[in-house]
Amino acid sequence: MGDMTNSDFYTKNQRNDSNHEGGFGCSLMELRSLMELRGTEAVVKIQEDYGGTEGLCQRLKTSPTEGLAGLATDLDKRKEVFGRNLIPPKKPKTFLQLVWEALQDVTLIILEIAALISLGLSFYQPPGEGNTDACGDAKAGAEDEGESEAGWIEGAAILLSVVCVVLVTAFNDWSKEKQFRGLQSRIEQEQKFQVVRGGQVIQLPVADILVGDIAQIKYGDLLPADGVLIQGNDLKIDESSLTGESDHVRKAADKDPMLLSGTHVMEGSGRMVVTAVGVNSQSGIIFTLLGAGGEEEEKKEKKVKKQDGAAAMEMQPLKSAEGGETEEKEKKKTSVSKKEKSVLQGKLTKLAVQIGKAGLVMSAITVIILVLYFAIDTFVRQKRPWLTECTPIYIQYFVKFFIIGVTVLVVAVPEGLPLAVTISLAYSVKKMMKDNNLVRHLDACETMGNATAICSDKTGTLTTNRMTAVQVYVADVHYKTIPEPTSLPSKTLDILVNAISLNSAYTTKILPADKEGGLPKQVGNKTECGLLGLVLDLKRDYQTIRNQIPEEKLYKVYTFNSVRKSMSTVIKLPDGSFRMYSKGASEIILKKCSRILSEVGEPRVFRPRDRDEMVKKVIEPMACDGLRTICVGYRDFPKDPEPNWEDENNILTDLTAICVVGIEDPVRPEVPDAIQKCQRAGITVRMVTGDNINTARAIAIKCGIIHPGEDFLCIDGKEFNRRIRNEKGEVEQERIDKVWPKLRVLARSSPTDKHTLVKGIIDSTLVDQRQVVAVTGDGTNDGPALKKADVGFAMGIAGTDVAKEASDIILTDDNFSSIVKAVMWGRNVYDSISKFLQFQLTVNVVAVIVAFTGACITQDSPLKAVQMLWVNLIMDTFASLALATEPPTESLLMRKPYGRNKPLISSTMTKNILGHGVYQLVIIFSLLFVGEQIFDIDSGRNAPLHSPPSEHYTIIFNTFVMMQLFNEINARKIHGERNVFDGIFRNPIFCSIVVGTFAIQIVIVQFGGKPFSCSPLDLEKWMWCVFLGMGELVWGQVISTIPNSKLRFLRGAGQLTQKDEMPEEEMNEDQEEIDHAERELRRGQILWFRGLNRIQTQIEVVNTFKSGTAFQGALRRQSSTTSQNQDSAKNPGLRVQPTK
Repeated sequence: MGDMTNSDFYTKNQRNDSNHEGGFGCSLMELRSLMELRGTEAVVKIQEDYGGTEGLCQRLKTSPTEGLAGLATDLDKRKEVFGRNLIPPKKPKTFLQLVWEALQDVTLIILEIAALISLGLSFYQPPGEGNTDACGDAKAGAEDEGESEAGWIEGAAILLSVVCVVLVTAFNDWSKEKQFRGLQSRIEQEQKFQVVRGGQVIQLPVADILVGDIAQIKYGDLLPADGVLIQGNDLKIDESSLTGESDHVRKAADKDPMLLSGTHVMEGSGRMVVTAVGVNSQSGIIFTLLGAGGEEEEKKEKKVKKQDGAAAMEMQPLKSAEGGETEEKEKKKTSVSKKEKSVLQGKLTKLAVQIGKAGLVMSAITVIILVLYFAIDTFVRQKRPWLTECTPIYIQYFVKFFIIGVTVLVVAVPEGLPLAVTISLAYSVKKMMKDNNLVRHLDACETMGNATAICSDKTGTLTTNRMTAVQVYVADVHYKTIPEPTSLPSKTLDILVNAISLNSAYTTKILPADKEGGLPKQVGNKTECGLLGLVLDLKRDYQTIRNQIPEEKLYKVYTFNSVRKSMSTVIKLPDGSFRMYSKGASEIILKKCSRILSEVGEPRVFRPRDRDEMVKKVIEPMACDGLRTICVGYRDFPKDPEPNWEDENNILTDLTAICVVGIEDPVRPEVPDAIQKCQRAGITVRMVTGDNINTARAIAIKCGIIHPGEDFLCIDGKEFNRRIRNEKGEVEQERIDKVWPKLRVLARSSPTDKHTLVKGIIDSTLVDQRQVVAVTGDGTNDGPALKKADVGFAMGIAGTDVAKEASDIILTDDNFSSIVKAVMWGRNVYDSISKFLQFQLTVNVVAVIVAFTGACITQDSPLKAVQMLWVNLIMDTFASLALATEPPTESLLMRKPYGRNKPLISSTMTKNILGHGVYQLVIIFSLLFVGEQIFDIDSGRNAPLHSPPSEHYTIIFNTFVMMQLFNEINARKIHGERNVFDGIFRNPIFCSIVVGTFAIQIVIVQFGGKPFSCSPLDLEKWMWCVFLGMGELVWGQVISTIPNSKLRFLRGAGQLTQKDEMPEEEMNEDQEEIDHAERELRRGQILWFRGLNRIQTQIEVVNTFKSGTAFQGALRRQSSTTSQNQDSAKNPGLRVQPTK
């Protein structure tokens, strides 16, 4: 017992100590432990220890109504005692780490090893100096003392160029990371939250929220900190991000007042006092446990949905799948940077692997031929014995051969591909910021270029989201303009003004205009703003009414949600009875009305047939003018027995209608034009809206989504569900396929309808190209559809945090025409990559063939290792910079989308690659074999080891580079356009890179000397090199004259076979049901399939090189094996498990 009291006394004392320290009535640790309680125990604890929420506020020195005073000293003290609302971000990788990562590249490692061996051997002096003849020709040429000294240069030069490549790669990664962080911080700064300070409601950046702040929470918020609810209306919270429970949790000040950071408000509104921020909040604690360091990265990926796997966001740590979709999919979405590849990257990886394999085969054959030739020549034809003292010399030869082989490989492997993609995407993302697109997932940008369908919201995206009441039906009269207040019965007017002022979120206001003569500013829910505008037009003030009945006096609030489609507020009248005001979609409220206020302001009976007449005479005409119709009603309840407020169905009936208001939301002026562009570009725009079908149709006609006289569908959610569901109420894909191709407008749709439609279009197999769907959304309930879509656009201004969380791109101006800009940028990314590929592959083909044949015929590659690396640098890094930063043009929107299965390399591109390849090979081989006669110089062929660089080979190298430079200009056009210089000056990066490369080339040739194996050339020879290079431009014109139809065999390189097309999502859906034993079994089967597949592919590649035209056969065979695999995947008994 004594112990007990002792420890009690100790804790009390401790509490007093901490009191003095901060001057606050509770310490950090106390608040932390308080936030770990839930439900009733929390209520009891707050009641006992703090004397209720009032007491808690007093101890935190804040007022439940006024909030913090906002004095700088007080705020700083709070920061000091309770911390700031930040979670320190993970440290970015240092430059050295990035360098280390770049060094992991296999080809570079092989080169480094080769270079080191070469270096080591060059320093090794063989002992048997005198016995030179015995080693045969091997030693010849190294007689010159000065020359043998220079043996180390080649090795050193290779190392140096490796260092260059590594630094460039690391620098690119580093700048990419930096850009990404800039983007993240921009997203953070945009996230604000409503807080009461000094009695004023202000928007505060999330990072500035402190303990003791009074925060106003409403539907759609992502809670930025932990807190205790002071007052709430019908509050429901989705806590699945913390607890994994998908059911929404009801919160009330007297039942469960604990609100946790990182959870989503799904319904209702309220006010809370903030009790823990940053690392001390519940999600912050989890974050700290995970250690924001790097080693635990993997675990973190599993537990916490990180935003894009990048810096930990300011207090947005725990993201949840909407309504508890499986976390599996979630993980797919988040670690985009790690696992999930976009369509383009899938195609590129495929291509890179194909090219890499071919390169590997070529380089192996090169080495084998060289070694065999040398061995046979030395030991068989000249019949020399292998002497020990000659070993180092022979080894030196072998190392030289090995280096040549590796060089072939280095040039063959297009390591610039990923670089080009990254540069192109990063550049586009940066530029898209200017076009009001804030890209959250890099690959969304490129997917947008393939989009074939856009499902757009109406309100705010196609329209201005400035609601104004323009017509009203009240007191049995349909007014086409807002009436004078005097013409209405005063009873009706009073009830109407009260119903609107009280039954709306108190955060919705109409403020005076910012600029002189501008429109008044609408804050909060725009539809409510339209209704409040009506009150002001009737010469009344809603604020005075709200001041008489402040928010905490509202007896009960049924907030708006997508199921109710209405909002109701109950107030207690002075005599103790209750009155409930309701407003909502007119069809829904009128169904619940049994009376209506007559022209003298008295209720009269309102029968179903009156209702039908009203729909015909009032609601449909309003809707056909494109107005949104809202009905306002009320109902009185006796004071006892007090009604059961939880029994919603019996409360929300038997209403008395007051009026029907027609609210106009004008179409944005730039939308019709943007939609026309989309239709020209082969993108179908569909409108999905919660509005009445007639309103929706009227707006769709104004926007140009539908044109009168066309064959299309405009249906509402009910009809849509009737058409797509079978008798059991299940959605059937065949039924959706009958609906979606003609569907243009889906009205009165629920969030599930939107999700069903998007899923239906994506999964459809009607058309040969899989549809790529973009979706816009702003509400919390749009989350699932935004996630399901290929690209989800959230509204930056009107969007809720939940919607932004689920999206890929945030439209910072909520404007549909920004989506069109995104399409343009997306297509541009695709084209940039294709341009780069066209250039890169030409160089690859030529360099590999030259090195290979040169080595086989003359035992020495005409292009030396260091020169190859320089060519590699030009074609990889510089070309990717130059070609990936071409600005987009309007002409991109004049063609149809490529679709997902189109090969990366079109037939035009293949024609260009082969055409230019032929030209370059002819020139280079002519120079190689008859160059010395043309220029009247010494032949450089069959030069012994360590001989000085020859002019002959320098000319070959120089001409090669010149041809690449001019071909880079050709590569700017990939659709067979004639004018390759079109718009070249709009891209300063391109111009400067071409000029810069030219300058460096001059330096290398004139002063490169031994390391670059170059000997200086005179002006005449330079002119010839440049002239041969410029021939590329002329030849380019010749190639574009050849029609593609003549070249049947070109189709199909770089095509995605069906294997890569199978979306991982579908494979994942039944994943949980398979137990581990089965899983292992299955994995075995798959690996076996894969092994077989790989072997087949490799055999194919070898065969391909034997015969040029067999390329298609190889791909065809592969696609047939994969389609067999797929059949087994479709059969649920044999569910294929994607092995990572």
